[in-house]
Order: sequence, then structure tokens, then C-alpha cells
Amino acid sequence: MATVIERSDPRAARHPEKQRRPDTPVLRKPPWLRVRAPGSPGYNETRAIVKAHGLVTVCEEAACPNIGECWSKSHATMMIMGDTCTRACAFCNVATGMPRPLDATEPARVGAAVAAMGLKHVVITSVDRDDLPDGGAAHFAATVIAIRAAAPGVTIEILTPDFLRKPVAAAQAVIDSAPDVFNHNLETVPRLYLSIRPGARYYHSLRLLERVKERAPDLFTKSGLMVGLGESKQEVMQVMDDMRSAGVDFITIGQYLQPTRKHAPIDRFVSPEEFGALETIARAKGFLMVAASPLTRSSHHAGEDFARLKAARLAQTPPAPPACATA
Repeated sequence: MATVIERSDPRAARHPEKQRRPDTPVLRKPPWLRVRAPGSPGYNETRAIVKAHGLVTVCEEAACPNIGECWSKSHATMMIMGDTCTRACAFCNVATGMPRPLDATEPARVGAAVAAMGLKHVVITSVDRDDLPDGGAAHFAATVIAIRAAAPGVTIEILTPDFLRKPVAAAQAVIDSAPDVFNHNLETVPRLYLSIRPGARYYHSLRLLERVKERAPDLFTKSGLMVGLGESKQEVMQVMDDMRSAGVDFITIGQYLQPTRKHAPIDRFVSPEEFGALETIARAKGFLMVAASPLTRSSHHAGEDFARLKAARLAQTPPAPPACATA
């Protein structure tokens, strides 16, 4: 069941549903998770463009540790449909509550920002909008179309909600907008969904990824996992198998980082060596592309990874048979 919480008071807590939870300890980060604070000229330029177009980024809202690196290279992940989510996931730092109505000008503003930043590859994500009849699918599709119009040469990667309890046509509309990569994160193993992702359903998310391949077989699909929440290696391997059964091309695996003391606690920090082992296993299972490291996030190095993804598919494609000779 979706969780929708009223946040009409601007002074209300960012995560009102978590306020009565007991504080959990925040573990000290190991050396491999420490990053430099943002502030380069490139970072400031990207921030100015984002603000000038009145846009929201998941980089800021989700407190991404890679924001300094990505924004210095003009790589910002736009978050459409507002800054307030109708879900209450235990891992997420995006504000929870009742969102404002959709802004019909947003798709065009996103397109203009992508053009202004001179991007070659852009990632578009969104909050969950359980309050909308189609979950915001039409708005998502309109944004993809607007980017194509404003910046025709840009490749587009989308990171979508699950469209749970919405008509099948909702997800189909997003697929039919023809992005280059369709990403939907499973986030964690099935056993932990009730505590970590209570508003979602594991097999529904898996089915969404499968449906993308059924409707658009050539569309690249992508999904991600967080580790360090208490999952076992065997459970992670089973999720990999489930993803491959759904035709997922690209898997990302990164360390869960606890946003506040009210969020789900970190069970452990997974070492870089363990991430290396998971990457080896994933490649053996047949993924075209694998990104696995403590700081890996869905949109981290997305442009470079997309180029590698295309190259990997081409390498697997058998050569065309020679043309028949004519008399």
C-alpha cells in the first residue's frame, strides 16, 4: 500500500513518517567512502543552470556522495514531477508527503537546461506520484519528447517509478517515448522489501523491467541494488538471476549510505574487494554491463557507461551473412 503524508506546512519535517522512530547509530565511514566537498567552477556553473531553469535534481535531494564529481563535469540527474515523494522508503532522503500539482512547463524547461548544459547523455528520474491516475507516466513521456526536440543529439536514460497499481498503459507510454536506456531499480533483496521499500513490490518491479523488453526488445534496460542493509551474498546472486531472467542488460551495485539517524541503519560497509567479486559474478551471469563499487549510483558515469553498453552489445551481435551473389 502506498504511503501518502500531508506536508502542507513548509516547516514540517522532511520525513514526517520517520519522526517517531528511535535514532539509529550512524557508522563512521571507511576511507574508501570519503569524497571531496563540492565547489569547483564546473560544479558552480552546473548549479547555476539548474537553478536558472527552476529544476530539481536527485543529486541534491538524495544527498548523493558523487555530486561534486558529476556536477564538475556538467552531469546532473534531473528529478521531475516535484521534490516530494508519496512513498516512505526507509533508505531514501527525498522529502515525503503530498506533492504539488504537476507543472506543465517542466518538460520544456528540462529540455532547455539539457541543451544549455551541452550534454551528450542525460539521466531523468522522478519522485513516485501515487496520487496521479497514471503515476505521472504521461509527464515522464512528455519530458523525453521535449529533450529530443531541444537537444536532438542527446542520448536519454530514464530512471522511473514502478507505476504500481496503475494501468499497464502508463508504463507503455513511457516505453513508447523511446528513451535510450530504461532504468528501474530493484534497490534490495525481496526479504528486505517490507522494512526498506514498504510501498513497493519486488515482483511488480521485476515485471516492469520484463515488460520493457517485451515491448521494445532493443531498448537497453538497467537496474540497481544497494548492499550493506543486511542482505546475504546468496540473496544478491538470486536478484542477479531474476534480473537476467527479465532481460536486464546493465546492473549497478553500490553501498547503502544512511541519510539520517531516522533512516534504516547500515548493517555493514562492504569492502571494495567484495564489490569486485560481485562484479565478476554479475559478468559471469551474462550482464552486458556491470558497475559495482562502494560509490556506484544509478547515474554515476552514466554517459561513459552507455558507450560501453552499446559496444558490449555490438560485440555480441553476430555479423550479417554475406549477400547472395547475383548472376
